[in-house]
Amino acid sequence: MREQPQTAAAHWNRVLAPYKEPETRRAILQVLDTAIPFVALWALMLASLQISYALTLLLAVPTAGLLVRLFIIQHDCGHGSFFPSQRANHVLGGILGVVTLTPYRYWRRTHAIHHATSGNLDRRELGDVHTMTVGEYRAAGRWQRLGYRFYRHPLVLLVLGPAWQFLIKHRLPFDAPRSWKSEWASVLWTNFALAALVVVMAATVGIGPFLLVWTPVFILSGAAGVWLFYVQHQFEDTYWERQEGWDFHLAGIEGSSFYDLPAVAHWFTGNIGFHHVHHLSPRIPNYYLEECHNSSPLFTGIQPLTLPGCVLSSSPSNRYSVGLHAMIRSSGTIVPL
Repeated sequence: MREQPQTAAAHWNRVLAPYKEPETRRAILQVLDTAIPFVALWALMLASLQISYALTLLLAVPTAGLLVRLFIIQHDCGHGSFFPSQRANHVLGGILGVVTLTPYRYWRRTHAIHHATSGNLDRRELGDVHTMTVGEYRAAGRWQRLGYRFYRHPLVLLVLGPAWQFLIKHRLPFDAPRSWKSEWASVLWTNFALAALVVVMAATVGIGPFLLVWTPVFILSGAAGVWLFYVQHQFEDTYWERQEGWDFHLAGIEGSSFYDLPAVAHWFTGNIGFHHVHHLSPRIPNYYLEECHNSSPLFTGIQPLTLPGCVLSSSPSNRYSVGLHAMIRSSGTIVPL
């Protein structure tokens, strides 16, 4: 029997409250141990162009991982959970938004909508992978079904999707109402800063070398980021409810996956695999998510996703089966209800 919402909220607040206070020292160390290697690897990639492009591509792998980690830091800034100071969160988030091609305040607002509506069938709005119910899919016309399957195919989601999202949509997000003055200002500021950055790179290292370094880093980090977002909410038996039955805490614990990655992958992804904890409380910094998960027996019974399972599983036949093979076979049309 499910708890009443008031009881559940008080219960989860007791479990999560000790981890909601950001720590300046931990935040600064995380910025340093991510940003310094990121800049150093960029320099090495540029230098490697004189040796072998194969070496450049090899170096792109850890560089892309660090870019994902920088995005997670920006993500925490957007939730006001990285630094104790909200001003520090906004300043760092705005700077990182240029590096990640993501207008900070625009993304912050759309992502807040995602957290407020995740798993709500009546509010499938901004910031989500589009999902149809079985009834909607069956009632859709042939071209609608084809478009849906095309949209959710892994080649589209993981290759074309990041290019569309970060290179085009984030430059002109026409889904944002004109009343979002701060968010549109963030878009314009980010676009201006990006244009200035490209001009500086073209004048110093040359546009060709810049693109040879930037392109593989963008492709790898973009695919990794979209994949993470996909597996965090798209799995068998994930939580979906209509507005009248929707509950924030149930959407967090039942509708967000625990992606139990190897330790090094958890580091590069800023512990975002502990997504169930993050959705229960977005105010918990990424550097406390694992500790929070390990602190309570309430989390020990959660069946995790694993990296081998996500890559190798061939059929979406059970809870937490979202492997690439399964996605290709079904074109991602795992639709609830």
